[in-house]
Amino acid sequence: MSRYYTEDHEWVEVDGDIGTVGISDYAQGQLGDIVFVETPDEGKEVAKGDEAAVVESVKAASDVYSPVSGTVIEGNPALADTPELVNEDAEGEGWFFKLTLSDTSELEGLMNESAYADFVSKL
Repeated sequence: MSRYYTEDHEWVEVDGDIGTVGISDYAQGQLGDIVFVETPDEGKEVAKGDEAAVVESVKAASDVYSPVSGTVIEGNPALADTPELVNEDAEGEGWFFKLTLSDTSELEGLMNESAYADFVSKL
């Protein structure tokens, strides 16, 4: 599995042609306490950069953009009742949705973990 990041602080972990998407630990820290998450419906087609989910915190509501194109196969059902999972484990159990990638070449434009760490250190 490989994990990639966007400059908008989403991550996608790829296993074969399945990607799991969430927001970075940095992003959840900037948002503060998460109070609501809306995940996309199964079967929704998303293009790279499309608004795919919504996250609301005590500070603000933010769109979550899909880092890659594909078809949503699952939203994280745990986030409906426990949105604070994003604060507790943003890059693990707090994932937002899974999708089947339609164009794996889009991964080439994303950052790996060390490049993302460098990016965040300059913010």
